[in-house]
Amino acid sequence: MSEFDFNVLIVDDEPNIRSGLAKGLADEGGRIDTAEDAASALEAFGTHKYHLVIADVRLNCGINGIDLVKKMLYSRPQTAIIVITAHGTVETAVDAMRAGAFDFIAKPLDLNLVRQQVRKAKEHYKLQLENRRLRSQLAHAGEISNIIGTSSVMQDVFHQIRQVAATEATVMIHGESGTGKELIAKALHDLSDRSSGPFTAVNLGAMPETLLESELFGHEKGSFSGANRQKPGCFEQASGGTLFLDEVTEMPPKSQVDLLRVLETRTFRRVGGEQLQQTDARVLSATNKSVLDLIDDGSFREDLFYRLNVIPIQIPSLRQRRDDIPLLAEHFLRHFCERHNREFKQVAPEAMQMLSAAHWPGNVRQLRNVMERLLVTLSDNTIHAADLPVELKPRAATKSAAQMRPLADAVEECERETIAAALEACEFHRERTAKQLSISVRTLHYKMGRYGLH
Repeated sequence: MSEFDFNVLIVDDEPNIRSGLAKGLADEGGRIDTAEDAASALEAFGTHKYHLVIADVRLNCGINGIDLVKKMLYSRPQTAIIVITAHGTVETAVDAMRAGAFDFIAKPLDLNLVRQQVRKAKEHYKLQLENRRLRSQLAHAGEISNIIGTSSVMQDVFHQIRQVAATEATVMIHGESGTGKELIAKALHDLSDRSSGPFTAVNLGAMPETLLESELFGHEKGSFSGANRQKPGCFEQASGGTLFLDEVTEMPPKSQVDLLRVLETRTFRRVGGEQLQQTDARVLSATNKSVLDLIDDGSFREDLFYRLNVIPIQIPSLRQRRDDIPLLAEHFLRHFCERHNREFKQVAPEAMQMLSAAHWPGNVRQLRNVMERLLVTLSDNTIHAADLPVELKPRAATKSAAQMRPLADAVEECERETIAAALEACEFHRERTAKQLSISVRTLHYKMGRYGLH
């Protein structure tokens, strides 16, 4: 069945009604069948797949239309059923809707009204298809474009991705190192109307300042020593697709001005060139730093931040989505089994508990590397707690061990608890909370997103 097939069964004991509706709805979809009574209707319903049934509430023999609705919906609850009758009372309408009918139309029938209701039912069916597709996508290990997670915080991220992907909005992805920010950017590209175009990623944190302008905007032949040919930059390469600027907050001040100009005008010049070039790239960016702190100390332009941060997406750390760790661990094991041609290894329960309780400062990237190391280096088919790297094992509960806790983690935990307590005390009124904490509302909003305090 194609996506646009929409099969209809018409049930009425009056031949003229059956034939008139069948002719009138001939252009509305796929198969259109008719039945003169409940018995033949149920027989046809059991043989073929109908997306819509139009049934008279009073049939000359067998069960009536209300009971027919109940029987059909019992076996196929997703079917839309429109009940028609010459006895259009409020009670009959209520009974039909209680039985699960999609809608109710009184005779004499207005064919235009019937067509409208059929189209409504068709849209409802398409919506059901889309919902089932999305549920299936989530059920498949909670995966979107190679991002895996069934935890509530990741479901929120998946929801944001689906909302934003089909738009042209500029997105800034916030998250610690190793959380998979480039995977999020790739998912936004894959689910967008630009998916057939190029996805170009550039890590600005790893780019020497002397090469950054040429990398982004390209250069003309002879524009500098070693420029032996004309070279298109990332904005040209990504035109018609998506440009992902990773670690965007590492850009030097001059490059920030250049980027802001491109975002505002959609034009640029190659290094050594005079002609203005157009770009049609959608820009996504990412950072692992607190941008508001960088704005406050003057190292990042506030106007550029607002251009890039039209839609912010906060990626949770692995510590904030511990429920996903067993799923991710098994996924990485299977992936590296195929890559290294090794037998699959089981993770013993005590080892899995230790993995789930570990701090994971390197987030999903660190977990991925650990699972590859264990798969390659262990000969046993089961991974035990003793096999895990020492950095993942719980430290002895001594004063000296406690003092070895990273300061950044302690500060982060304290900050989160302080903000959460203030929000609770102020009944989540953001202006009052910000005033109590002596910070701006903008900073509070950013911190709430970072710590998942909504």
